[in-house]
Amino acid sequence: MRTRLISTAVAAGAAAAVVLAPTAAEAAGAIQIYRVYYDSPGKDTGSNSSLNAEWVQIKNKGSKARQLKNWRLRDKNGFVYTFGTFTLRAGATVTVRTGKGSNTSKTRYWGRSWYVWNNTGDTAYLRFPNGSLADSCSWGSKGDWKYC
Repeated sequence: MRTRLISTAVAAGAAAAVVLAPTAAEAAGAIQIYRVYYDSPGKDTGSNSSLNAEWVQIKNKGSKARQLKNWRLRDKNGFVYTFGTFTLRAGATVTVRTGKGSNTSKTRYWGRSWYVWNNTGDTAYLRFPNGSLADSCSWGSKGDWKYC
């Protein structure tokens, strides 16, 4: 009798696991690259205002706030921005600007003195603290920005 109960419980658990499997949309992840503005307006002068017109928006599409400490944003060439202690509210976006400025809850600054994102095509990678890929967004040479 006991063997039969355990077998039934295992079978029921397996059925529940199938029912509870995440959909493809749920498995994609709550934190995603939302938009990239890779070609700041005007000439690439390297001024701080021009650098800050180049940015990446990251969105929390989930229903819970997420801590982004040690998450990394990088390009194909290996330029890396690492988040410090930072919480992204549910449904909110944060803009990571290339130049210098004072960090807020909606805008983070990379602090670079030259551009990161290539106007002729590039890829933005968003990585978890353990290094695995959370999301990416690629573009070619047409346009100034892209929704991902």
